[in-house]
Amino acid sequence: MAILTCENASFSYDGVTVLEGVDFSLKAGDYLCVVGENGSGKSTLIRGLLSLKAPSKGRITLGDGLKKTEIGYLPQQTNIQRDFPASVWEVVLSGCLNSLGSRLTYSAEDKKRAAANLERMGIEELKDKSYQALSGGQQQRVLLARALCATKKLLLLDEPVTGLDPVAAGEMYNLIKLVNLCDDISVIMVTHDIHEAVRYATHILHLGHRQLFFGTAAEYKKSALGRRFLGGSGI
Repeated sequence: MAILTCENASFSYDGVTVLEGVDFSLKAGDYLCVVGENGSGKSTLIRGLLSLKAPSKGRITLGDGLKKTEIGYLPQQTNIQRDFPASVWEVVLSGCLNSLGSRLTYSAEDKKRAAANLERMGIEELKDKSYQALSGGQQQRVLLARALCATKKLLLLDEPVTGLDPVAAGEMYNLIKLVNLCDDISVIMVTHDIHEAVRYATHILHLGHRQLFFGTAAEYKKSALGRRFLGGSGI
């Protein structure tokens, strides 16, 4: 069963179509990387998947019991967000906000989930530290733990390694893949790094104001489009 389906969706702003013909489905355990040049429509698609932007044509549907409030989202960080004045524990626990419902306080189960995700990311010792004081790699681990508190089925990650040094970026990629494999959580990751995309992803969606390619990473590497953007590296 598909956990998310995008059916020939197009998106417009002020009557001008900026992305069209997006047609793919994602199953439980899939790892989809969305690639494309700047301005190709990746950000617009993210807004659509988060129900922040309705398609002008086609539709996006969730399946397998997934609700739109149960998508774990890790956005690109701004300088203001990097200086957010809160403890690591407060940031991670805030991932449980959508589960509060009519409750005014976090439950014991919410706190248990937050603690478990801190441990999964290897940052439990940073619990009481200020988020502002962390390195870029540590902050991204905190935000991934926060996103995991919001979901058991689907993570949406927008350029999660931007600004990280190569070591921290590699560690982040490995953490995401482990979550995907060990917890059977589906992943949609927007990235500019096509080489890392084909290394870690099961599927590739390539955009250029329209859908240029959707298929497995292996198929992408063999395609004319994939060979052109990978520079004939074959990896």
